[in-house]
Amino acid sequence: MNGIRNMRWWRPLAFSIAILSLSLSRAQEFNCQVSVIAPQVATAQPRVFQSLELAIKEFYQNRRFSNLNYAPSERIDINLLLTINSQPASDRFEGSLQVIYARPIYGTDYNSPIIDLVDQNVQFNFLENTQVEFTPDRFLNNLSSILGYYAYFILGVDADTFSPMGGAQFYTLAQQVVNLAQSTNESGWKAFEDQRNRYWLLDNQVQAVFRPFRELLYNYHRIGMDTMIEDAADSRRTIAASIEKLKTVHQAKPASYNLQVFFNAKYNELVEIFKQADAAEKTKMFNTLQIIDPGHISQYQNMMRGS
Repeated sequence: MNGIRNMRWWRPLAFSIAILSLSLSRAQEFNCQVSVIAPQVATAQPRVFQSLELAIKEFYQNRRFSNLNYAPSERIDINLLLTINSQPASDRFEGSLQVIYARPIYGTDYNSPIIDLVDQNVQFNFLENTQVEFTPDRFLNNLSSILGYYAYFILGVDADTFSPMGGAQFYTLAQQVVNLAQSTNESGWKAFEDQRNRYWLLDNQVQAVFRPFRELLYNYHRIGMDTMIEDAADSRRTIAASIEKLKTVHQAKPASYNLQVFFNAKYNELVEIFKQADAAEKTKMFNTLQIIDPGHISQYQNMMRGS
């Protein structure tokens, strides 16, 4: 692994240096792959959606969201699938946005999935061949606020995986985006609308009851996955202990959106990790997972069978 790539694993140090430094290089944080599809829109114009794809990609790859210094090899990989379900007007679109984020694991070519969600409340205006403008301290339009929100939320989660509770500054910026959107008529931003929306995803993340979940992000990835090639058994124990602590989160917030998003991304990985464990370890993990993630019980049964 080259020296530049190794810098990624010292990102916690970079956070401290960034606060003091006034002359960091202007490297963007994201590598973004975007697809826009409109399978249900009979009048869909391909050029508009191609333009929208490009605008979203440029939004993430040509803009700075922090003062941190990311080398090209350290950028965060995200995948977005925007599905347009209706087009009420020539410049108005409604649909859903799938957001996927995975983190590279030290010393390997493996990316560990962490976020896999589908935002069902996506409505926005867009004109062909225009840029998506954004500023964190003002609501300009719904598309830019949605994209900016997910940029900050992913940066927060990514930071939590490299440094204990390291994402606070980014969650604060995401909260500012949410607050500014409260006065709009766009959906997905308000507490009363739905328990599975942008408001609750962020609000849960910063609540004290979710601290074990944020601690898990660090313990699972930095202490567990990043050392897996050195001592797989010890890494499994670290991961298992972190997941066990999620019982308190589940008891306080049953079927929370955040845990659903996490396990939607993680269930296949957990099966692969723990199907190698001994019977007692697998049984304990299965008993925990069937409580906090019952939606993937059939996959965890495969884990018990070692398949």
